[in-house]
Amino acid sequence: MFARHSVLAIAAVLASGAACAQQSPALDRMSISAGVFSAKPKIHAAGDTSQGYLSTPDAEGSHTTLPRVKAEVLLGDSQGLALDYWRYDKDYNPTIAGASTIDGRPVSGTATVNANLRLDLAQLAYRWWLGRGNDVFGVGVGAAYLHAKVSGEGRGQVTGVSGLPQTVEFNGRGQTSESGYAPLVELAWRHSFNEQLRLVAEASGVKKNGGNVDGHVYGGTIGLEWFPARNVGVVVDYGMQRIQLSRNGEREADLKLRLSGPSAYVKLRF
Repeated sequence: MFARHSVLAIAAVLASGAACAQQSPALDRMSISAGVFSAKPKIHAAGDTSQGYLSTPDAEGSHTTLPRVKAEVLLGDSQGLALDYWRYDKDYNPTIAGASTIDGRPVSGTATVNANLRLDLAQLAYRWWLGRGNDVFGVGVGAAYLHAKVSGEGRGQVTGVSGLPQTVEFNGRGQTSESGYAPLVELAWRHSFNEQLRLVAEASGVKKNGGNVDGHVYGGTIGLEWFPARNVGVVVDYGMQRIQLSRNGEREADLKLRLSGPSAYVKLRF
């Protein structure tokens, strides 16, 4: 009798432990999402050229579509890996204006630029999920890879001021490319209404110091996941990315890029 009750007690404890160890219904064992980020860009660029330091005014572009891929793997029931990758690769044609000094003389300059800006951002984080019910909160740390490339050609002139009418015309083409790794911090929240519908929100921050490039990248999204089928779903969200990078070296340069808009993905979960 004692042995029977002991076996039943152990079985009850094991069953209770197994129930406690179950993952939250707001999390998937494994998932991959692929889609597009329809963003409205706002760009500011500046650089030290052989004709002086020139900068573009803040320019807003029309909505552009950027590819984006996300993936997650749950390790155990409350930890996992999260990957996020997107690319901005578009032409832009700003009018550049600025003031500097050439050979000790103050000048003002203008130029038109036919340029292409490419920015790749990949984020990989290890996440800890807190909570077992319909609401879970995630904290992640990891690394981000940044790659920025600007290429194009410019034409313009710099003209002396303060009674110095000298004008210097210039034209040229070239490109610059920089890349590096930076630490990453993420926060996430998910709420499961039922097996088919979830509310999700995420925020991340990247800070890059040292090397040829300094700067930061901040971003966040909030949206809904809907699964009309068990393993196939649709994700819609609204998000923003704010990028500020500075290049250090023989020629200094600054880049500010702000992207905001909706995204749509197809999500497969397993």
